[in-house]
Amino acid sequence: MTDAQAAQIREMRLEGMGYRAIADALGLSRDIVRNHCKAKGMAGHGTEAAMNLQGRDGTCTCCGKEITQKGIGRPRKFCSEKCRRQWWKAHPEEMDRRAAGIKVCAHCGKEYRAYGDRKYCSHGCYISERFGRCVDGKR
Repeated sequence: MTDAQAAQIREMRLEGMGYRAIADALGLSRDIVRNHCKAKGMAGHGTEAAMNLQGRDGTCTCCGKEITQKGIGRPRKFCSEKCRRQWWKAHPEEMDRRAAGIKVCAHCGKEYRAYGDRKYCSHGCYISERFGRCVDGKR
């Protein structure tokens, strides 16, 4: 493989192309392309490899530490749970508050704001409704 072909492989991986598509375009075998990509840190699914190589979504939003994307699920934005919590605590304005709605607790009837399909305003109300006793153990 020539240096020009190696450069083309890198460009094609940045576009999210797979091993077979690159091999067909360059007239190489799939195994040669795959082995080269593994040796140069471009292994994995094409789209995840592209995200890891481009640097976008490649660093933690909070601390800037390098993140390697997994092959499944949505792209990671934070390197750890600690960074995720710290960033959201510092940026509450980024939260989509329009998705939250006013709901009424199925146990106590109190109104509360919540996302998703919650039925109770607190864990205590959930326990009381589910097990038929108050949180402190009394009926």
